[in-house]
Amino acid sequence: MLNYQQICNQVIELAKIAGDFIRKEKGKINSENIETKSLHSYVTYVDKNAEKIIVDGLKKILPEAGFITEEETETVKSDKYNWIVDPLDGTTNFIHGLEPFSVSIALEEAGKIVIGVVYEVGKDECFYAYKDSPAYLNGKEIKVSTNKTLADSLIATGFPYYDFEQNKAILKSLEYFMEHTQGIRRFGSAATDLAYVACGRFDAFYEYSLNVWDVAAGAFIVEKAGGKVSDFNKGNNYLYGREMVAANNYVYNEFADIVKNLLG
Repeated sequence: MLNYQQICNQVIELAKIAGDFIRKEKGKINSENIETKSLHSYVTYVDKNAEKIIVDGLKKILPEAGFITEEETETVKSDKYNWIVDPLDGTTNFIHGLEPFSVSIALEEAGKIVIGVVYEVGKDECFYAYKDSPAYLNGKEIKVSTNKTLADSLIATGFPYYDFEQNKAILKSLEYFMEHTQGIRRFGSAATDLAYVACGRFDAFYEYSLNVWDVAAGAFIVEKAGGKVSDFNKGNNYLYGREMVAANNYVYNEFADIVKNLLG
């Protein structure tokens, strides 16, 4: 049986090493350093080198594990353990010198997440949890917010880069939440959004056209902080289903029902 706490601590240190590299490269990106993966989806040498740092380190921590990585530095999967890695969640922010941007690392064991680490580089904040633990931020336990109504809630979301089929429904959802909540924020890093739900800065989050490396660590941390996570139909297909709702326990049902009606 794995020592999840020990492995989580090792992952935290590795995420911070990658974060230090990312921080040092901030402001050095120009148009010659940017590659286009798909419409409005970009990658830089910083993403690739950070992922290599992470993958090389994770191989030492758990040699038998496979990988699911955004930049495909390593693509061999395992039947039991898989690391899910986003080396730089918020690349567009990073390119433009904006924050937040995060390192996101999760460990999947037999199809379930057992470790999640999100390191928000700009604020030097590390959110993490492991199997049978609470959620933490820089060593202090965190919980989701206790706001009881959508009217008192601050909502986070994101916009797709290329999958625009739901645009009209997204705009309708934005209109609804503009009128019925304290406001909406779009920070440009789903991993950070989820971490902020976990520590109560946001009360709820929703987004579609997501990848598993965007959300695996953050969703796990939200759950360990006492929140609820689902897909747009209030089901469990939120890691690989490319859509997610996350919220505190008080507003989850109302919030998820609205998202389901508008986008499900």
